[in-house]
Amino acid sequence: QVRLVESGGGLVQAGGSLRLSCAASGRTVSDYAMAWFRQAPEKEREFVAALSRSVGRTSYADSVKGRFTISRDNAKNTVYLQMNSLKPEDTAVYYCAARANVDLWSVATTPNRYDYWGQGTQVTVSS
Repeated sequence: QVRLVESGGGLVQAGGSLRLSCAASGRTVSDYAMAWFRQAPEKEREFVAALSRSVGRTSYADSVKGRFTISRDNAKNTVYLQMNSLKPEDTAVYYCAARANVDLWSVATTPNRYDYWGQGTQVTVSS
């Protein structure tokens, strides 16, 4: 079983950047397909970005495409979400998720496909 801990959230002005980290422990992160989701107050959790086990395939929500990048560092057992050109509508709690027992190329965009979750990190973008 893998444990996920997010960090890197905070308050940033519109147009700024943040890099979120998701540190995995207990298992090797490369054994999982990984993703980031976010949830704003009174809204459902929504997909942001996903990365296959092979890191050869990614998927992004239309709202973040071209601004956010998901990546993985095997040596640090960590997944990242680089967020550029942030907008107030990006304000949310961001969650890291891991999906087990998948092939090297699978990506999934719905929360119920993921088996493990971190506790979340708050991102607030001011206008």
